Amino acid sequence: MAESEKERSARMNEEKEFRVRFLVRETGITEAQAHELVRLIGNDANSLLREARNLKKQGG
Repeated sequence: MAESEKERSARMNEEKEFRVRFLVRETGITEAQAHELVRLIGNDANSLLREARNLKKQGG
């Protein structure tokens, strides 16, 4: 059976929150910074990790 719009939205939110927790744990950036990166970049793990590390190096 196909995924409903509500189910898809819930799954997407869970994936975003997973990425946020991962970035905070792996790079030490704040949760707010991680949320902003996910909003700007999307869900690509490699790009998110690269940018989070760059942000942390800049003193963020």
